[in-house]
Amino acid sequence: MQRAGAAAAGEIALRYRDRLEGFVLVLAGPGNNGGDAWVVARALATAGAHVRVVEPIAAKTPDALAERSLAVDAIAESDIETASLRDSLDRGEAVVVDGLLGTGGSGEPRGDLARALALLEPMRARGATIVALDVPSGLDVSTGAARGAVRADLTLTFGTIKRGHLINRDLCGAIVVIDIGLGAHALLRDGAPLLIDEAWVGAKLPEIAASAHKGARKKIAIVGGGKGMAGAAMLAARAALRSGVGMVKLVISPESLAPVQQSEPYALAAVWPSDDAAVDRDIGGWADAVVIGPGLGRDDESRALLERVLRRWKGPTVLDADALTLFEGHAAALAEHLAGRPVLITPHPVEFARLAGVDVSDVLTRRFDVGREMAATLGERAAVLLKGVPTVVSGASGEGQCLVSANGTPALATAGSGDVLSGIAGTMLAQLEDPLIAGAIAAWVHGRAAERVPSASPTDGGVRGIALEDVVNELRDSWTFDARPMRYPVIAVLPDVGPPARR
Repeated sequence: MQRAGAAAAGEIALRYRDRLEGFVLVLAGPGNNGGDAWVVARALATAGAHVRVVEPIAAKTPDALAERSLAVDAIAESDIETASLRDSLDRGEAVVVDGLLGTGGSGEPRGDLARALALLEPMRARGATIVALDVPSGLDVSTGAARGAVRADLTLTFGTIKRGHLINRDLCGAIVVIDIGLGAHALLRDGAPLLIDEAWVGAKLPEIAASAHKGARKKIAIVGGGKGMAGAAMLAARAALRSGVGMVKLVISPESLAPVQQSEPYALAAVWPSDDAAVDRDIGGWADAVVIGPGLGRDDESRALLERVLRRWKGPTVLDADALTLFEGHAAALAEHLAGRPVLITPHPVEFARLAGVDVSDVLTRRFDVGREMAATLGERAAVLLKGVPTVVSGASGEGQCLVSANGTPALATAGSGDVLSGIAGTMLAQLEDPLIAGAIAAWVHGRAAERVPSASPTDGGVRGIALEDVVNELRDSWTFDARPMRYPVIAVLPDVGPPARR
């Protein structure tokens, strides 16, 4: 607890040093989260900040009582309030530390704790910086559900990031994970998802040798681009080319051939194969990996094309969008087509629900688990990239079996974003032949490119003036990685992705 509180106080001082001159309010709950808050209060007061502590309910746990007794010597008696809450908590403090409820809290806050949170909202509205310890009080760390919680500008969480943080990013603001000495306990192979970070991606990304040629960088075929949907295939091609692939071939409907060749001079093009020989010629004898789905369509012709390609092509495959919807409710039949090959499917929750034959609500509730089950259905070399907030990449076997990418912004919530992801994933699968690792890298870099796009305006939510083209362009500079270590005890940082006007 002392390590957690001291490290949290250090991070607050580092980030908000100028604001600390405007005084600090610390809200201490009755449990161990309140104990953390007392450590923070003592550390900031010792460092010279004027700290006021309000405890709506007196400390109860032994650790919280012990930390409170240590803190009272550093804080003026007049600055510790344990009486009933007044009409307002506000005395003009610039920084407010929320230490009311931690990871053990569940359900809606009640009584004085609920009243304290309600009084906190006006302080945030007038510009106070809110710092949450471990979780914003009222956030369920397992489900991400929030009742009565006030949005934090910064959440300082201890030991490891929690599922609730990843599901409800907007409520947490920026998230900083602080090492508190859990050591091997935090690294147990207990099936918990692994959070993908920059160092992990940099270590897994295949290098491009100085002697590389286009064949060494691999070739992918993108099958899709039906009538009126050529743009989906072109977005996937552009993303693949910006991800380091050697060659791209777009296999598209005859109606899309002319616009594609005019718009994508760096990609080859062929029309949809009408027989097995054409599949072997244009795809099987040429590609290192195949992406099927962007703009494919859902009619009988599209279904016949999909089955023809899957019957003849047995190499690494990415399936997205319409290619998944065409197997709605028939995951077992899809598994028969995919048997033995490295395969990555990249559904959003609705597409996953269609394929699995379940409700979307079930997918969202079990987002960290359903991918593994589907991957096991599709085969031992299969992986599932379930898009969303966060994106979860699961494998039937392999490293970690469940990897999580928390990168990205609402700039990705637009048509065509999944096609861009497919292009990145196709390149990675061609170069690695490992669907789980390829999907994880693709998800992280896709999100990173979105984070790199400058906001169109600081007052419009940051994404209204952004087009998907801006994200694709940022892919050019999203493949270099900072190898420097984090500042200890910080072990991970996720940026605030909420609307700037509401931060």
